[in-house]
Amino acid sequence: MYFLSDQFFLDFDDPFLMKNKTVGGSTHNRPYFLAFPDVDEPRIYWVVPISSNVEKYTIQAQKIEAKYKVKNSNYTCETIRFGKVLGRDAAFLIQNMCPTIDMYMTPYLDKNGCPILPRNDVSTDVIRHATAVLAKVKRGVKMVFPDVLGMYNELKKKLQ
Repeated sequence: MYFLSDQFFLDFDDPFLMKNKTVGGSTHNRPYFLAFPDVDEPRIYWVVPISSNVEKYTIQAQKIEAKYKVKNSNYTCETIRFGKVLGRDAAFLIQNMCPTIDMYMTPYLDKNGCPILPRNDVSTDVIRHATAVLAKVKRGVKMVFPDVLGMYNELKKKLQ
């Protein structure tokens, strides 16, 4: 899991990105993100914001599911997933995911300097759904809020 630097949000000024929180005038390093490498360009990572506001996103997911269950009774929300992080319930907001590169990423470490990792089953579920959503986005389906394809192309240029 990672934090994104303030520079990332300056370089990619998309109003739909979940920006770093400021508390008392200083950056609070929230939200944190689950990261996984892009299939085509492994130097680019897709990051999914993680929120502790589970109630809010449970209601959103239920509304999305109610809308699509009419066509498919087995439908579960693809753009908001749930799981535990550090023993607490969390919402993984695929709808707000975006691409980034190493220079903008800082690992989320515990007090002993060890990386914080979600449970394997949680990260597998989130990455599977994020990959499926991303495939639909690449086909022109609007499923995420930020302009992720534009950002992806800019990051590819930066890497050249």
